[in-house]
Amino acid sequence: MISIQTEDFDSGAEYTALRNSGAGTGAIATFTGLVRDSGDTQDVSGLFLEHYPGMTEQVIAGLIKDASQRWDVRKARVIHRVGKLLLQEQIVFVGICSAHRGDAFAACEFIMDALKTSAPFWKKELSESGEHWVEQKASDVARGQAWDK
Repeated sequence: MISIQTEDFDSGAEYTALRNSGAGTGAIATFTGLVRDSGDTQDVSGLFLEHYPGMTEQVIAGLIKDASQRWDVRKARVIHRVGKLLLQEQIVFVGICSAHRGDAFAACEFIMDALKTSAPFWKKELSESGEHWVEQKASDVARGQAWDK
């Protein structure tokens, strides 16, 4: 299931929903990303995230499909917030159910890495010195490309 939303989410409730997803689940891996204060400028006070409605969900669905073809993914949950977010607010949640921990960890990491470079999100850092759009980091691109090997 995929949600693009402005409102916050309850990662505990999301975990519980994954845990109750049915027989065969032996592992759940989750990742929750937060707004941090160390961006391109040193005085980051928040972020503003935009996305391409409709296309964003299609891309994420494709990432989940790719992960499911590589690993045993019983259920996947991706939540990504958009709009204005302040420091320490939750941005993203990725949760994966699998029979085994290795598949759950790998699929969760793969989807998170791919979200950073493949999904149509645009991030603007907000600070006292102004606002600016954030470019993709070379390290994020390299992590995404590493999955292609």
